[in-house]
Amino acid sequence: MSKNAEEIYIADNKLICPVCKHDKFWHRNTLMNTAGATFFGFDWANKEADNYICDNCDYVYWFHSKK
Repeated sequence: MSKNAEEIYIADNKLICPVCKHDKFWHRNTLMNTAGATFFGFDWANKEADNYICDNCDYVYWFHSKK
């Protein structure tokens, strides 16, 4: 997890927080758990999401990782 807030561009569009209009975000990855994988103990197999968190108000953008 990176706590270094910076400007983020997705598909050449600058992210702007829809709540406070701030333009600096920090990044983290989050597992998108499914009930089946969790039930069988395969959480490691779940897909990841990229989260960009507003450095001002903590609003969270979620983007499905293509990794």
